[in-house]
Amino acid sequence: MKKKEDLKITLISLHGLIRGHEPELGRDADTGGQIKYLIELAKELAAHSHVREVELLTRQIIDPRVSDDYAQLEEPLADNARIVRIPFGPKRYVKKESLWPYMELFIDQTLQHFRRTGLPDIIHGHYADAGAAGAQLARLLHIPYVFTSHSLGRVKRERLSHSNADMDKLERKYHFRTRIEAEEFALETASMVVTSTNQEVEQQYQMYDHYQPERMEVIPPGVDLTSFMPIDKDWETPTFAETLNRFLREPDKPIILTVARPDERKNLETLVKVYGESEQLQELANLVVVMGSRDDFREMPKGQRTVIKNVFHLIDKYDLYGKVAYPKTHKSDDVPELYRLAAFTQGVFINPAYTEPFGLTLLEAGATGLPIVATNDGGPRDIISNCQNGLLIDPHSHEDIEHALLRVLTEKDQWKTWSENGINGTRKYYSWANHANRYLRDLDDILEHSPPPVLKNTTVKRRLPDFDRLIITDLDNTLTGDDESLQQFIEMMKENDHIGFGIATGRRLDSAMELISELGLPQPDLIDTDCGTKLHYGENLTVDSSWQKSIGYAWNAEGIRKVMAELPGINLQEEDCQSEYKISYELDTRTCPKITVIKKTLREAGLRAKVVSSLGMYLDVIPVRGGSDLSMRHVLWKWGFSPERVLVSGDSGNDAGMLLGRTLGVVVGNHSRELRRLRNRPRIYFSEASHAAGILEGIEYYNFLNNIIIPNDKTE
Repeated sequence: MKKKEDLKITLISLHGLIRGHEPELGRDADTGGQIKYLIELAKELAAHSHVREVELLTRQIIDPRVSDDYAQLEEPLADNARIVRIPFGPKRYVKKESLWPYMELFIDQTLQHFRRTGLPDIIHGHYADAGAAGAQLARLLHIPYVFTSHSLGRVKRERLSHSNADMDKLERKYHFRTRIEAEEFALETASMVVTSTNQEVEQQYQMYDHYQPERMEVIPPGVDLTSFMPIDKDWETPTFAETLNRFLREPDKPIILTVARPDERKNLETLVKVYGESEQLQELANLVVVMGSRDDFREMPKGQRTVIKNVFHLIDKYDLYGKVAYPKTHKSDDVPELYRLAAFTQGVFINPAYTEPFGLTLLEAGATGLPIVATNDGGPRDIISNCQNGLLIDPHSHEDIEHALLRVLTEKDQWKTWSENGINGTRKYYSWANHANRYLRDLDDILEHSPPPVLKNTTVKRRLPDFDRLIITDLDNTLTGDDESLQQFIEMMKENDHIGFGIATGRRLDSAMELISELGLPQPDLIDTDCGTKLHYGENLTVDSSWQKSIGYAWNAEGIRKVMAELPGINLQEEDCQSEYKISYELDTRTCPKITVIKKTLREAGLRAKVVSSLGMYLDVIPVRGGSDLSMRHVLWKWGFSPERVLVSGDSGNDAGMLLGRTLGVVVGNHSRELRRLRNRPRIYFSEASHAAGILEGIEYYNFLNNIIIPNDKTE
């Protein structure tokens, strides 16, 4: 059992611009509330005596368009907390939807980082991209895993489907299928899912096959109470007021304040329309719309430009000049003062978003004593229910929005009650200390029931013997199929004793060894059989004991066979194709369900397993900790082998996992269609030649026998 004071926590968040000082919140759709949440969570966890270390892993970005801060490999957040930026994918800054092809590179780079710095006790992935990557690392290293989605792909897709949009176009833009599968993978792996509201649990996660309410904990985010505090006797009008005064004829009026990035979902245009059409609101108050910071309007993403242009158009249409402020830029330090200024004028904060998973700005406003008006959805419901500091509105109803704003601005006694309730309620329900205490209590419970990672004590000095590089190849249709080139491959291996030889195959061990003998192949130094579920080494076929200990996790072969038997067009292969941790089927493609349907069926039956298809007609079901992707990374981790010195080759879908990442991949010319999606991925070479000749072509491409080169390492 892990002692509390020993905890090392790894948080992972891959997209957006993450730094500890002056976060550029609202700069774009990827740099929002999640960034602030993570920075404050890391600092608060690190402050606890029973936490040894907190690290926040994100992506290194080297791009003249953004600050050099994001190129620094490490940035301290506190004495025992830091941001670690992992180099992977393009060096330049890209939107989150463009990062999916590089997840395996992140995983391999992070394994190198863990080897240098030690394994964490808990891995916590944030959002779908880091959710999937963190889950893969947790499965590989057998470390308990926590997931926070922040928003969910199924929810977003359903919302957009109601807007008469072209769903194919939306799929190309948002990669919903990839994102939703990543979320399912993360949910399946997680020992705990941290959510912000009950609505998330009951309405949003329920849309997923791996919906397990007993694993879900509602732990609302906190608010930085050292920054967001009410006005005291020493408070002075902030200098940022001068920026607002340039816009306003009567700057002493109460302020209707909103702070949100210019995103269509934030519903800022409706707010301006309501204000523009209400003489009472214009008479009573000024409107201040803070839409992030913009250096050059023309360089902003198209969606943001559209929202800002529409806001400007409405200000012009209703002739609101002198009544509406829309500052161009602001610093993070200006935001608390902006809330206090609005509270000083006895104004109101409004969040009119169509949907709001949580709403950190509502907590910030409440903590300063500024009453709130917010959309009747998600987080605002819980916040106003707990704090009793404002009103909920229908974001589609102009009348509802106007009426709520007028109530707050005109009912002075009620304003004072809401103000005091917000100050007290945020401190009672939404302090970071409360969040961290709940979070750590739950982590402690998870660790008490988790065995120590089997790879925890692997030493860096261990090496697979007698060679400094390794070739691992599939057997059927990769090595086999061309006798002449196979003999050339065998001779090449005999002449280069500094190269290790590994086999990765879907066959059982007995069947694989029989074929290896028939072909006259050298004895493998490593043999990975049964579709990445069994590992053996050397002449004596020594079993990898650490792999054997972990592979059976959550495996229910009987339950899988029963569920699969009820599906049409799916037929068990012969008994000699089956093994302890692999159930193999042949598909009748005319009648069998799609792979996604098969996965969904197993999930709905509560069965945790991987489904691997190959050659369009074969299907293997294996444990969640199996597969060539995890088995290869296990080998490299255990023996301290650099992936840059490992060449892997395959021809079908069950080889895809080991081909992705930092190893040197070779896809032979006779590959199946499942591998076409890997074209143009870094470190994957598609040979013109087929079978063993294709492997030899790949060996020459990488100059693998001598000083290795990697011509296809570019990710730009």
